[in-house]
Amino acid sequence: ISDAVTLTVSAEAQAVLSVSPQNWLTEGDSVTLSCEVRDSSTGWNFSWYKAVSYRHGLTQIRDSAGYLMYNVELLSDSSRGSGGSYTLSSAALNNTGVYMCRAERGEPAYHTQYSNPQPLWITGLSPPVSLTVIPSRSQHFSYKTLSLICEEQSKSTGWRVRRYSLSKSKVSDCSSGWGSVTGSTCNISYLSTNDTGVYWCESESGGSSNPVNITVHDGSVILESSVHPVTEGDPLTLHCLYRDPKSSDLTAGFYKDGLLLQNQTTGEMIIPNVSKSDEGLYHCKIPEKGESPQSWISVRGTLIIYFLIIIMIIMIINSGQTYI
Repeated sequence: ISDAVTLTVSAEAQAVLSVSPQNWLTEGDSVTLSCEVRDSSTGWNFSWYKAVSYRHGLTQIRDSAGYLMYNVELLSDSSRGSGGSYTLSSAALNNTGVYMCRAERGEPAYHTQYSNPQPLWITGLSPPVSLTVIPSRSQHFSYKTLSLICEEQSKSTGWRVRRYSLSKSKVSDCSSGWGSVTGSTCNISYLSTNDTGVYWCESESGGSSNPVNITVHDGSVILESSVHPVTEGDPLTLHCLYRDPKSSDLTAGFYKDGLLLQNQTTGEMIIPNVSKSDEGLYHCKIPEKGESPQSWISVRGTLIIYFLIIIMIIMIINSGQTYI
């Protein structure tokens, strides 16, 4: 009889991914992805991945039931984040997407599981393509239809609509079953709450549109608000919509960050000159009918400010040259 041998079986370590300062960014902002292996010793080397459309040979990540969640591709500059932090010092539109990390150490290499997904949503001033939403609002009633159109601003080809499902934490293309594709248009014929998520256009070469947040509501009331950020100084109009189209001009209360702003008998609220202080979470209520989900309304600064700064710099430079 041989000597007894004790086998210790440990679960595969889990990498945990976090984002700082936030997931939603403006083009040019700095953002850091941090990966760690909790309750574990040091000595890990980290690799960085981004979810992409299917191509032969890509790594596939599946859930516990075996369903495909992501196709991931190792970032070309992954090695610069080997210490556990991957920083984008000036985020670009094509950085929009969902990221994951993984750690390894030892020889032969021992790998952790892939981390939890973390999305980055980048909004720019001049994207190469615009995502048009019809009806043009961020909230929609369930069982209705929705069209998403990639309207090209450049010569990039192969635009497709992609989404990040909030309920499933999954990235997929319109053609994967939740919509039908005609050219660069994605049609959803029967909306459900599972269609709630972030949508964007992406080209074969990696170009991206500004992302759009879409909420599908099972209830009777939604808030009609702008899909895209509102420019400072422009008017902002909000409508409180009831599911039954026969009911009109219902009195509605409008709220920002949980506080009542005003009641309107027309179901409409107008801010004539929107400012940065108007940015926040909005929703509405119709007495005895229901209330809408919340939607974040973003306000961006006007380009005139930037043009004025440039003009002032040019004037200063020219003034300096005059006195030389």
